[in-house]
Amino acid sequence: MKKNLVLSLSLGALLGGCTMMPKYERPAAPVSGSWPGGSAQNNKTNFTADIDWRDFFDDPRLQQLIGLALENNRDLRIAALRVEQSRAQYRIQRAELFPGAQGDASVVRQKFSDAVTAFNGGAILTTYTVEVGAAYEVDLFGRVRSLKREALEKYFATDEARKSVQIALVSEVATEYLTQLRLREAKAIAQQTLEAVQSSYNLIQRRFEAGAASELDLSTAEGQVQTVRVNAANYLQLLAESENALVLLVGQPLPNNLPSGKPFQQQHLLTDLPVEVPSEVLQRRPDILAAENTLKAANADIGAARAAFFPRILLTGSAGTASAKLSDLFTGPSATWSFSPQITIPLFDVGGTRAKLEGSKISKRIEIANYEKAIQTAFREVADALAARSILDEKLKAQELLLNALQKRFDLTNARYRQGVDSYLDVLLAQQDLYAAQQNLLQFQAARLLNTVALYRSLGGGWKS
Repeated sequence: MKKNLVLSLSLGALLGGCTMMPKYERPAAPVSGSWPGGSAQNNKTNFTADIDWRDFFDDPRLQQLIGLALENNRDLRIAALRVEQSRAQYRIQRAELFPGAQGDASVVRQKFSDAVTAFNGGAILTTYTVEVGAAYEVDLFGRVRSLKREALEKYFATDEARKSVQIALVSEVATEYLTQLRLREAKAIAQQTLEAVQSSYNLIQRRFEAGAASELDLSTAEGQVQTVRVNAANYLQLLAESENALVLLVGQPLPNNLPSGKPFQQQHLLTDLPVEVPSEVLQRRPDILAAENTLKAANADIGAARAAFFPRILLTGSAGTASAKLSDLFTGPSATWSFSPQITIPLFDVGGTRAKLEGSKISKRIEIANYEKAIQTAFREVADALAARSILDEKLKAQELLLNALQKRFDLTNARYRQGVDSYLDVLLAQQDLYAAQQNLLQFQAARLLNTVALYRSLGGGWKS
């Protein structure tokens, strides 16, 4: 007898510790083992994901704007609330592992008809009852624990999703801020060019009045002035739109007491980012981790679906006291109790349980595809940023040389026009080419900065707050 009891307890403990979840195995990364072009890693051992955004962005004005955005941006606030919601759902599911108890107190007054009772003329009966009831599912096959694990992984996924939103927010604020600085610099170049062409127009007007310049030269100079003026006005519009976009990202009107920022030409981001091998990068990006947590949740759901094929044991019971008088509720022979074990065995459900299991398996395959797609997307983002970095460096060098050449050409053409050697059309073309080269160089410089921001984001940096 004792041997049988020990065997039964051991079997119960063994069943109580098992689940029907498949063993989780991380899918292989469907990407190359190195970045395109042979870039694999550098001598640095720290991860880009560990570089705090305050260390990466050293502009004090930008730092404060990012800090305000992290406090007030509505997208990030919604993501944080979803984390809290998911955490609450996990707590609800975890509570299913423990017995639930509830108290109940009631007063019942009933009038009985003399047609159905032995009392003459009927009677009124009052019953006072106080009970404490409890219910517990014996999780022999791990159904409840599988559901708890599913809720836990979903909670982890929402937390990683919050980090992804923060990374995106930090990079978007920085991108908009640097874009705004570039637009101000472009407007300044347009204003300088406008002053130069206005001066040329004034000179040609005086020469026209003196009979030394043609009306064609005067009209050409006037057209150039108006063209540059329109161009400068366009930058005013773009600056206003950029300001509105920055306000939306920050989540509030920009304060008047923001510190002064660095000029555009003094923006030097941390360009020597450690570029690890792809597997290391993919282990640190929050969106990849979120996709894997979602995959683990789908894996746990299979365990719950499998457990549905096996019996469910529910233990319910209550204990309390009942009396016809309130004064006798806790005295005398008024104790009551009940114990009701229940076992539910699936017999015939026209394939519904099996269909749910198949649906869970299909959901897992979907999440595997989503996980692999997230890896491929991350790989492409990093590879694109790395490819653009070297090309932008070459473009910058070539554009600087082109600008120097066009500046010399303009100076020579302008001098030759003043000496009466060249026509003003030659000056106009030289001025237009010089202005375009100045704006293109500025765009390449901004693109180089934004490329560094994109690389920082794609390597998983910016989630630490």
